[in-house]
Formats: sequence, structure tokens, C-alpha cells
Amino acid sequence: MQTQFTISTSGPDLYEFTDEVRLWAQGTGLLTLFIRHTSASLVIQENADPEVQADLRNFFARLVPPSTDPSMAYLTHTYEGPDDMPAHIKAALLPTHLSIPVTDGQLGLGTWQGIYLFEHRDRPHQRQVLAHLQQAG
Repeated sequence: MQTQFTISTSGPDLYEFTDEVRLWAQGTGLLTLFIRHTSASLVIQENADPEVQADLRNFFARLVPPSTDPSMAYLTHTYEGPDDMPAHIKAALLPTHLSIPVTDGQLGLGTWQGIYLFEHRDRPHQRQVLAHLQQAG
């Protein structure tokens, strides 16, 4: 069973789409989510306190600043904007796919866990995440 989720983004941030996945994933098996982009990532992270998402966003912005930052002067792929190559680096550091067990239509997430698309680019995007539920049995 497969589907595609489209997530609208408006800049660097974590966009939760747990509820959409929960509504779709029925049955028992292994759910695989895969993002079809090289400048965004997928993460499972705490969804109770929004400060967690802010801290993650700020950490990765400090870890990999825009190509206009003097510390990034070594970058050569800069023609798509100062956020492009740093977005590729962040996506290389973070997952582009997730595996989540599903039992009787229930995602095997912990109490405070949510599924997020982590957008690394500055401008808005329509991101596609492919979902595949491999049914047990």
C-alpha cells in the first residue's frame, strides 16, 4: 500500500505531519517514509514542546550557516542561493527516510514523538513524501 503526502513549507522549520500519516496507515506492518528532495529531511522528534523544534532549527542554522557566512567560503555550489548548498549539507546529515512499525493501525511512536519534515531552504516549497506500508503476513 502506497501514497504520497505533500507538505507545504514556508522556510526553514520543522513541519509535523504525524496526523496525516496516522489517518492513512491502516493494518499491521512496517511503514517507510521517503522524502523526494535533497534539501529537506525527515525526523522523528518531540512534539509536546515547540521549543524543541526551535532549538533544533537554531542548532542546524549555527552548524551549517548560509554560504554568505565567511566560514562557508570554501563552498563552490552557490549559484542557487546562499541557502542551497547548506540545505544539501543538512539533508546529508539528517535522515531522508524513516521506518515506523504499525500495529492494528497504530503508529509505533512514543508518547511525545511526532513525524516531521525538516525544511532547510528559505523559500516556500511543496515537498513530497512517499509512504509505503509493507503489510505483515
